[in-house]
Parts: sequence; C-alpha cells; structure tokens
Amino acid sequence: MPGTRLTLPNIITVGRILACPVIFVLALSPGTTPRFWAFVLFVVAGLSDVWDGYLARKHGMITDVGKLLDPLADKLLLASTWIPFYLISNRGTEAGLIPWWGAMPLWVMVVIFGREIFITVFRSWAARQGVVIAAGGAGKQKALLQSIFTGGLLLWYPVRSLALAGAWEGGAWTAFRVVVGGVVAVSLALAIVLTVYSMLDYLWRYRSLLGVRS
Repeated sequence: MPGTRLTLPNIITVGRILACPVIFVLALSPGTTPRFWAFVLFVVAGLSDVWDGYLARKHGMITDVGKLLDPLADKLLLASTWIPFYLISNRGTEAGLIPWWGAMPLWVMVVIFGREIFITVFRSWAARQGVVIAAGGAGKQKALLQSIFTGGLLLWYPVRSLALAGAWEGGAWTAFRVVVGGVVAVSLALAIVLTVYSMLDYLWRYRSLLGVRS
C-alpha cells in the first residue's frame, strides 16, 4: 500500500532513529573525541531531517509510515541530547556547565518534555475527533532554536574541555567562548519562551475542541 511502503525518506528517518542511542552514548562520554563525534552525528541527523522531508514532498513519497516515524525521530533526537545535557551539567564539574546558565534546571526539562508529551496527547485526542493538528509556525521556530542550542552545546563541551586542559587558549578561545557560548545561552532562553508560546498557540487555535468559544 502506498501509505505504508518504506520509501527513501522513510529509510533516512529510520537511520536518524538508529543514530539517537549512538548520540546519547557519545554525548555522555567523558572524552573530547566522542563528544566531537556526537556533534557531527547530530548535525548529520539534523540535515537528514531536512533532506527526507524535501524528498518526500518533491517526489510525492509522503506515507503513513513517514508521518509516524518522523515525529518519533524528532522526539528521540531531543531526548538523546537533552537528557545527557541535564546529567552532564548537574555533575558539578566546571566543564559540564552550560554557558550563562550553569547546571540545567529541572524546570527547563519539565517545560521542554512536558510540552512535547502534552502536544502529542492533544494531537492524538484531536485526531480521534476528526481534526488534524498541523505544525504551526511557532512550533517550527521552537524546534529550530532547540536544534541551534543542541548543536552549539554539543560543540561547546569538547572545546571547553580542551580549553580547561590548556590545549586551546588565547584569542581564538575567547572568540569561541563569546560567540558560541552566547548563542547557546540565548537560544536556550528563546527556545523555552517559544516552547510555552507554541503550546498556548495550539490551545488557542484549537480551543473549539476544548469547548471554548471566541
């Protein structure tokens, strides 16, 4: 059946899913080399997300399998990076701290993952009511900012470890610390704001399902 066949975009998505546990392990590894590879693999996974979506739309290969696998891959990729971030930043070591933030607060994890769980349940409930909730602009911007934060922090950790070990210092390290550290800190703050906003936006746009009238 066309809706269930395993197309090239679906195969790419499966590859992204399989990469998630590898990224999880590499991100938690103490060495700088594994963490650099976690960054590289995350970038590849992110680009594959764009690529498989482009192929599916261009060649008419959007399938029911793809509709199921793609959001699953996104959520697994989020979990395989943010859970290590929380664990690493709360170890109490200087190398594990997030620029400007320090240790990842638990409330940030609750907001990020709570929103994902809530919207997933809300979409499933809406679908049973015959309403398909499409991704909104705020949700896409939220996902982009989360990706920027994730990629930046995955790169920050190994470089920060090199700097603390004295292997990289001087003007280059100062520029990296200001630019990348700033991007990491700001993108996390904006991602949190858009995470909350996008959830409220979904609820407002589909308030009729909740029995709320304008």
